Amino acid sequence: MRVSVSWLREYVDLPADLPAGELERALVDLGIEVESIVDLAGTVTGQLVVGEVLEIEELTGFKKPIRFCRVDVGAANGTGEPQEIVCGARNFAPGDRVVVILPGGVLPGGFAIGARKTYGHNSNGMICSAKELGLGDDHSGIIVLPPDTPAKPGDDARPVVGLDDIVVEAEITPDRGYAMSVRGLARELSHVLAVPFRDPGLVPAPAGTAVPAYPVEVRDPVGCDRFAARLVRGVDPATPTPSWMRQRLTVAGIRSISLPVDITNYVMLELGQPMHAFDADRIAGPLVVRRAAPGEKLTTLDGVTRALAPEDMVIADAGLPNPLAGSGDGVPISLAAVMGGETSEVVPGTVNVLFEAAHWDPAMVGRTARRHKLFSEAAKRWERGVDPALPLVALERAVRLLVEHAGGAAGDEVLDIDHVRRRTPVVLPVELPSRRVGVDYPPARVVALLEQVGCTVARSADRLAEEPGEVGIAAADGEALSVTPPSWRPDLTDPADLVEEVVRLDGYEKVPSLLPTAPPGRGLTWPQRRNRAVSRSLAERGYVEVLAHPFVSADLADQLGLPADDPRRPAVRLANPLSEEEPLLRTMLLGPLLGIVKRNLGRGLRDLALYEIGMVFHPRPGAGRPPAMGVDRRPSDAEFAAADAVVPHQPRHVAVVLTGDIEPAGWWGAGRPAGWADAVEAGRAVLAAAGLAERQIEVRAAAYAPWHPGRCAELLVDGAVVGHAGELHPAVVAALELPRRTSAMELDLDALPVAPVAPAPMVSGYPPALIDVALVVADSVPAQAVQQALTEGAGELLESVRLFDVYASEQLGAGRKSLAYKLTFRAPDRTLTVEEAVAARDAAVARAAARHNATLRGT
Repeated sequence: MRVSVSWLREYVDLPADLPAGELERALVDLGIEVESIVDLAGTVTGQLVVGEVLEIEELTGFKKPIRFCRVDVGAANGTGEPQEIVCGARNFAPGDRVVVILPGGVLPGGFAIGARKTYGHNSNGMICSAKELGLGDDHSGIIVLPPDTPAKPGDDARPVVGLDDIVVEAEITPDRGYAMSVRGLARELSHVLAVPFRDPGLVPAPAGTAVPAYPVEVRDPVGCDRFAARLVRGVDPATPTPSWMRQRLTVAGIRSISLPVDITNYVMLELGQPMHAFDADRIAGPLVVRRAAPGEKLTTLDGVTRALAPEDMVIADAGLPNPLAGSGDGVPISLAAVMGGETSEVVPGTVNVLFEAAHWDPAMVGRTARRHKLFSEAAKRWERGVDPALPLVALERAVRLLVEHAGGAAGDEVLDIDHVRRRTPVVLPVELPSRRVGVDYPPARVVALLEQVGCTVARSADRLAEEPGEVGIAAADGEALSVTPPSWRPDLTDPADLVEEVVRLDGYEKVPSLLPTAPPGRGLTWPQRRNRAVSRSLAERGYVEVLAHPFVSADLADQLGLPADDPRRPAVRLANPLSEEEPLLRTMLLGPLLGIVKRNLGRGLRDLALYEIGMVFHPRPGAGRPPAMGVDRRPSDAEFAAADAVVPHQPRHVAVVLTGDIEPAGWWGAGRPAGWADAVEAGRAVLAAAGLAERQIEVRAAAYAPWHPGRCAELLVDGAVVGHAGELHPAVVAALELPRRTSAMELDLDALPVAPVAPAPMVSGYPPALIDVALVVADSVPAQAVQQALTEGAGELLESVRLFDVYASEQLGAGRKSLAYKLTFRAPDRTLTVEEAVAARDAAVARAAARHNATLRGT
């Protein structure tokens, strides 16, 4: 929100000598973030004067149109002779008054102006556009002053274009939509500076008449609870926008279009009420305010044809037949509250103007603006909340401005379809601000501050919140206040909001900065310790942790090849997603994680080992909607239970993805590409870090999307499947544009049993006995199963077992493979004899032979 201080002074009596720093501090104290406060007089140095174009010579032979101009700048150049200036703009003619900066001047941004030869002519200075002067973003042409400009050639142009003012740019938070207007900012400044305020929203305005200004039917009073309109006939279409109005619009960053349209924008900035101007002669029949029908389209004022959604609100012309809608629905001519349509816009020949001012549902407007990526100034205000009491006042203001400057006759008929509901009073215990904030606020002070922002306050003793139509906290004893917020403050709905207003207006600096005493804790929980151990284990193995957004597209399940009945297909759909392309919450980590892999591949990285620990979301079938819970009290146990029954199940998973080389190549030799075995090993590392014993873990072959059916393993703990690992399916790799042999692992951490607190391991000082065994088994026997058998058979003397070789050849026979294991034996209290070590080895081999028909290689 950009506004000049001179405009604010029309409604609030700011001190004449108020420094810019004090003004900024006052706004910040009110909770309004100030982007900048700029004294425009200092942004342009040197001679900035009014000039009159005397002659224009069109230069040819260049890539773009160039004009050589002679401009009268009076005595400002010291000679009185016409100034020669080369200019590329086309929107001016001889006789026009323009703004000229002479050599030696400096424009905003440090752009120095000098005299130089260009395009074969001497150019002494520059004719300026609004963007070059820092007054707006319009760079399509230079500033052409109105014919009635009193300044003569050579006069200082700063007062003429508004460079003698101070401009405030404030960033308005979503809960303070009322501050996106001169009216709102002036009211706020009157609070903090304790100066008089004149509310332009309280001026008298004609009420609605029995005969409307134009026939209108509102079919959805929820999306549009108030619609007002008024007609002005016989205006002069050639009347330009007054220079003072155009100047204020330019400072606010709004381009001047035509007088009727500029008036609607001016009233929006002044009062905060967005409006629209229709050419009444381009409307064929009555207007219908309704939701869009499927398949309907509308070409908006920016020239874009937009496909409308059923949630969009439109204003339709019932005089035009529409085969896509019902009888009498008409053709959309405006995307309500966002942008008008081309077919009914005000054009240069418009003589009859229909002004519309309505009140729209903020949630509907916000979703429509995001759906169409059309964040107009009107939409920004609607989604933050607009005063529903303003439409008639805004109409009166717009009509008077148009009649005053363009003539015509304002119709006595006023349309006002009003379905606005009364504000619900909020019950506020008078001691609540003091209790919540820790500062003593006397009851009289609380009442005064709430009335200062426009609330109506009724005081009563022992008033309870159970009275019909009221919300709030019941006062157990003492006094309670029944507070009715003003129409321009839709954000005041709960006692906590009123407490915030009391603190804000009384001064945040009065609230002491005291840190609460942290209660003693019991340290990290077991899941927290487990998650940290898992993360540390993967990081120590060279994996890099990433944090992905939990949002996925609707077609991700198809890209991953999940079966139609897969429980990971149903997903929670967000009511207000950040992007319509990703409206669902993830049911597995691999989807977003693979997206991060693809992004890094696109940036030139080829060897990737990434992991993420996070929650996935599984919807509860038939859960319905959660109960509405306010902020005025602690929810009951029943409300908590009802809400928990709706919340999706959110287990915590861990996932890894590998692509490229897991071991880099170099002078020491060739590298090793990552494969399915590395993903399986990552799963085993996670389970070991979670405190699970080797005997609890089992790995076996499986077929599970999105993994390759012949290179996929399922991870089991105590016989229950907790995750999968292996190489991704070639179809998945192709669909997601990933390298071949990309491997991944995903595991449900919450499905792991609680690991018992293990005693500190005993470190033996005696030497180990190292024995290697090579066992020949069938190809179908997993190496993990053979290792499990060796572990069980070897007994307590076995310290570790590790697979170090897998071998197959014709000598072993078809369908046979050799698995070589390194067995480490050690006793805690003595040096093992050869006989003890061999006996333990034989027992281990015997168990593998009995369970898997394994034989020692070479026997």
